[in-house]
Amino acid sequence: MKKVKLDVEGMHCASCSKILTSELEKIGAKEISVNPVSGKAFASVADDVSIEQLGKAVKDAGFKSTGVNFEDSASTPSGVKKTDSGEIKTWKKKLWGTWILTVLIMGIMYFEGLFGVMLVPMRWMTPLMLILSFPIIFIFGFHTIKSGVRSFYKLQFTMDSLIALGTVVAYLTGFLSFYIDVTSFAGVSGMIMTIFITGKFIEAKAKGRASSEIKKLLELGAKKARVLRGGKEVEVDIDEVKIGDVMIIKPGEKIPTDGIVVKGESAVDESMISGESLPVEKTVKSPVIGATLNQDGILHVKATKVGRDTFLSHIIKLVEEAQGTKVPIQKLADKVTGVFVPIILGLAVVTFLGWFYLFNANLSEALSNSIAVLVIACPCSLGLAVPISLMVGSGMGAKRGILIRKGEAIQTMREVKIVVFDKTGTITKGEPEVVEVFTKNEAKLFEIAGSLEKLSEHPLAKAIVKKANLKKYKSVKSFKIIRGKGLEGTIGTKKYIIGNEALMEDRKIKLGNYAKVVKGFAENGESVMVVVEGKKILGAIGVADAIKEDSREAIARLNRGGFRTVMITGDNELTAKAIGRKVGIDEVIAGVMPEDKSKKVMELQKRGMVAFVGDGINDAPALKQSNVGIAMGTGTDIAIEAGDIVLAKGDLTGVVQAIKLSRATFGKIKQNLFWAFFYNVIAIPLAIGGVLNPVFAELAMALSSITVVTNANLLRRKKI
Repeated sequence: MKKVKLDVEGMHCASCSKILTSELEKIGAKEISVNPVSGKAFASVADDVSIEQLGKAVKDAGFKSTGVNFEDSASTPSGVKKTDSGEIKTWKKKLWGTWILTVLIMGIMYFEGLFGVMLVPMRWMTPLMLILSFPIIFIFGFHTIKSGVRSFYKLQFTMDSLIALGTVVAYLTGFLSFYIDVTSFAGVSGMIMTIFITGKFIEAKAKGRASSEIKKLLELGAKKARVLRGGKEVEVDIDEVKIGDVMIIKPGEKIPTDGIVVKGESAVDESMISGESLPVEKTVKSPVIGATLNQDGILHVKATKVGRDTFLSHIIKLVEEAQGTKVPIQKLADKVTGVFVPIILGLAVVTFLGWFYLFNANLSEALSNSIAVLVIACPCSLGLAVPISLMVGSGMGAKRGILIRKGEAIQTMREVKIVVFDKTGTITKGEPEVVEVFTKNEAKLFEIAGSLEKLSEHPLAKAIVKKANLKKYKSVKSFKIIRGKGLEGTIGTKKYIIGNEALMEDRKIKLGNYAKVVKGFAENGESVMVVVEGKKILGAIGVADAIKEDSREAIARLNRGGFRTVMITGDNELTAKAIGRKVGIDEVIAGVMPEDKSKKVMELQKRGMVAFVGDGINDAPALKQSNVGIAMGTGTDIAIEAGDIVLAKGDLTGVVQAIKLSRATFGKIKQNLFWAFFYNVIAIPLAIGGVLNPVFAELAMALSSITVVTNANLLRRKKI
């Protein structure tokens, strides 16, 4: 099996999704996900399924295929629907044509009522309405009519079924009026189609705004790259860059693709990818991400990933797939939409028969009310309510480095009561740092400690060397590592020891006033290194896995928001509780092996819904067990497949933002579903009751879809 992405034009609502899914299933497609808002479909197909077969399936469903991309393709993704602009242009062209004709129709129909003068003799009125409405319905509205007709003979009904039937019946009354006593709705039919096309144009523009963040991500990528070929700089298209090529990036230029710096130093702006506001320093061996901006130095970068394997491509793919997933609440809307059109068709027939036979209305009135029922019903607003909100929300998240992999996480998040954190790499930075120093002469302390520790490969030694940051190291003789305790060596004529409390006891060195300092460092969860010259203590250095700068603030915000915060770690209880105190965690669970974290999450789930936050490396079982898994990522090492939500920027502020974004997005979903149901519950009875004529009915229908799409776009104003 291979995965495929289809760009599809012409889908409106959940009924369209259902029809396309049915056609794809006929060619053996599995795991089908269709998003009518973004115009994308994802599926797994057999290896022998061709592009032509997929294109035919789309065509048989009544839609237009504008792109087929297999996952194994090496090219850069076309990404967000390029047909967005094409779809808007198509509707815009139709809009101009239909409104020119509709203005003529309205002028002829209503001129006498407004000014008391008849522009056209009555006997020519109906023929003229038939002539003017014909191009509106059967040329500009051809796709809608064709789709509607196909839906009847395939018995797969969509919104086009209602519009096609309503406009064609209204149009045919013009011919019918030549033979029997019935009012001609030929002019009205053209007006109905014009209002429908106007609504679709406004809706297409609003959809375009909904996917704007994804488009911006796509546009981030460089179009050209400067590479070394045969010792010379050559400018090539981005698709021509190969793994192993050395690219030259000057200040102010975008980094073409993912790679590793092999020469040069610079600061790189990664805000467009991770949301990190400050430039990130890059030196030799530093990884860089394609589409980020080189700021102040010349970099030589060796390409390590190209095309669809790049970090940016993964983000775009991830967000597109997320937009195709379904939130559980959407199942209700889909069930209603699935039976909606047949029910409306039945109601239209009942309305006609009821008015004509029960209320003794004339044929014209019965037809008018029946047509109003057909054109006022709006399955689109129901079908758009969830996916349009999900599209806006996931786009907002992508802009902030919050990647929503699964739509259901948005609904589940509102019920989460407990937020569980892994410690290493999540609350802390995941690497030791010097966090406290006690000494009378810090310069001398680090001159000695840095020179000795430079000869050790221990993580604590590297932290001390980094802190010392010496330009020149002293010569060390008789260097010896004392395993599990420290090290010793001679500088000049003096012997030095650096080690923990156990080493001090072995060498019978009394801590004296330093005993209290060492105890305090240890209670703070730090590994303590005492530096001794002969028998004299020069100072104490506290090394710990440093807490990330924003951890305290993020956890405080969660606590204020009513969440219970829990930290799970494999560290000993003393160290774990020290970290917990520093960041304000409610509950600390220490001494937990990686394979047992999921069991602890399961125990916590007895108290309520749990979100687990981890780095995705050794937390996969816990992330999967939790109700919502949030994977922390940093740079190119992002654990994209690990969580329901992935944070590209490796700090805890993203967790708070992800929760707020999820809740705000789900709030919009509920609002949209309410308004969509409310509109149909109110509007359809009004049409059945003869309160609305067909033109106002169609106007109300168009406004309902526009309202849903516009309301979803208002999510952007929410402060996350």
